[in-house]
Amino acid sequence: MVRSRSFIATPPGATIKEQLNDKGMSQKEFAARMDISEKHISKLINGEVQLTPEVAVRLEVVLGVPAKFWNNLEAVYREKLIKVKAQNAMDADETLAKQLPYNEMVKFGWIPEARDSKEKVINLRKYFEVVELVLLENKRITRIACRRLAVTEKSDFALLAWVQEAKIKARNIETSPINIKGLISIIPEIRTMTVVQPKEFCPKIKSMLAGCGIAIVFLPHLKGSFLQGASFMDGNKIVVGLTARGKDADKFWFSLFHELAHIILGHIGLIDGTTDQDEEAADAWARDALISEEAFSEFVEKSSFSSTSIRTFAKTLGIAPGIVVGRLQNEGCIKHNMMNGLKEHYEIAV
Repeated sequence: MVRSRSFIATPPGATIKEQLNDKGMSQKEFAARMDISEKHISKLINGEVQLTPEVAVRLEVVLGVPAKFWNNLEAVYREKLIKVKAQNAMDADETLAKQLPYNEMVKFGWIPEARDSKEKVINLRKYFEVVELVLLENKRITRIACRRLAVTEKSDFALLAWVQEAKIKARNIETSPINIKGLISIIPEIRTMTVVQPKEFCPKIKSMLAGCGIAIVFLPHLKGSFLQGASFMDGNKIVVGLTARGKDADKFWFSLFHELAHIILGHIGLIDGTTDQDEEAADAWARDALISEEAFSEFVEKSSFSSTSIRTFAKTLGIAPGIVVGRLQNEGCIKHNMMNGLKEHYEIAV
């Protein structure tokens, strides 16, 4: 017997068991008379196997109850079973849906408004392309490498919503076959773009990465996701998504290089996602790609962190001064409220 809030699905086996009790017949004897294994009879009584028309005919002979009765009983059971499972799945998904930032998703135009919780679940299932939202907990469906500032249960679901939107947008981007060596070769050129404006570097980066099999998309930030960026496989391409609107330039570039690091270091497509060690390795790669450890150490040793010295150092490296400021702040060389005037603030269209 299987039940939900509104339905109870009782297998024909329950009626078979009643018949056996009335006749004082054991399952062993019944199996012999039916010429069916005891194991199969046990599963039939427990509703674990379907009562086929052939079995219904045998039941008519052995128990004296018409085959039509057993076939109808099986049909009713299967119909009720579907309703029970559907209702239980809906109940579970309604609970899970509360963890998703539905209103924000509506605001950004990712998903339609819903009149009630059931419609909300239906919309979310279509959005995520799954028959049940609980499947989102399957790591084989959601293999993601990402950079976040914190992790909570709600942030996990916000991440999934954000990543799905990145996946949807990336499907409209044509890419060449994945070429990791090609990606490594264009890193120096991408680094030079830190000194130009988004309207100039965005189309260039999109084109360059597409040539390496990577689709990059820019999306708004979802509240509570603590998300900076994410990268993952989707079909025959790699998708890199970045939160972009209202972001300081140093954070934007570090996030981009962090996600490219995941690709170069082979972290994309891992069944269990990235580990803390993977994230640390991507951070280290991004730091060194933007400012080498040697160059940074030499600059810090001089202990001169004036606006002029930072600009001069950045010019020598060929990067934006704000990136140097961000590194100094994160390394504890200067306070986070110092030299922020050297940072640019990006407004990238999403």
